[in-house]
Amino acid sequence: MTETAVTPPPASDALSAEGFPPSAAFAKAVIEQVGQTVVGQTEVVERVLIALLTGGHLLLEGVPGIAKTLLVQSVGKAIDLKFKRVQFTIDLLPSDILGSEILDQKSGQFHIHKGPVFTNLLLADEINRASPKVQSALLEAMQERKVSIGDETHTLPAPFLVIATQNPVEQAGTFELPEAQLDRFMMCHRLRYPTPVEETEVVRRALKLKLQRQGDGAVPQSMFDAIEDEHKLSVKDLTEAMTQVQAVHVSEVFIHDCVKLVNATRGHQDLVLGCSPRAVLSLVQAARARAFIYGRDYVVPEDLFTLAGDVILHRVRLSYEALADGLTPEVMLERLLNEML
Repeated sequence: MTETAVTPPPASDALSAEGFPPSAAFAKAVIEQVGQTVVGQTEVVERVLIALLTGGHLLLEGVPGIAKTLLVQSVGKAIDLKFKRVQFTIDLLPSDILGSEILDQKSGQFHIHKGPVFTNLLLADEINRASPKVQSALLEAMQERKVSIGDETHTLPAPFLVIATQNPVEQAGTFELPEAQLDRFMMCHRLRYPTPVEETEVVRRALKLKLQRQGDGAVPQSMFDAIEDEHKLSVKDLTEAMTQVQAVHVSEVFIHDCVKLVNATRGHQDLVLGCSPRAVLSLVQAARARAFIYGRDYVVPEDLFTLAGDVILHRVRLSYEALADGLTPEVMLERLLNEML
């Protein structure tokens, strides 16, 4: 690969199940199965695939009703992974996620009851509704893939991935995620509303749903009932794809550009908090996975430009002066990227 400086990104790759090269068979299979349930949201599918292929954690941010939970469950069904969903609420306890020691009254011995975190894919639904104490319970699991219960430390299954969702609009009964928690998410992707064409297709599919009978009664089916239970891919397939991602070439110029971008957020006059070294690692690893998804064995500047927002924006904090001037993190990042052209 010829190493060149960062250039403006070309038109984005079209993520669909059509036209994938043989090297992207894994991505194609996931996209095809998810597409049977979820309409549109191609960018979100790409980010979920990146998280799966790199073992990084993903935070999905969006208003209710745009298929965040449905999409994650569809991906969980596409691959033969152990999947658990936890609805985060204000009264949730750390032991409800991690597990606890339970006394057996007959034997007088304690035994370990493992919580839902002992899985391959953990969906933390509305994570910002739980108290900071519960949110912090995931820190060790997300960073070290281990959980401490009592005096014992337990290794989590491999692979292990946390995909969390949160509503950025509703503030009542929510707790903002602390910086230490946010930094452990490789990416934070902000979902959009569907286009009119996509929303029309959503309605068409909903009209095709039937009744689910239970004895003499019945309830209308939901989109969750339409998710296929057949696993088209196995853990072995995922592991093989992850191995191929590790072989994607990253040039010294690309590494330099990633480091330059992240360093530009530190000491920036409009920021009180810049990115940690995790941001550079996340940006490079995510770029490798994106290159693999599109059938490339090398990263390109477009990968950096496309993923920069998801990797950086949730890690920075604007100063009060910048906020008062009407500056947004998106505008700040756009300026930094333009300086690299």
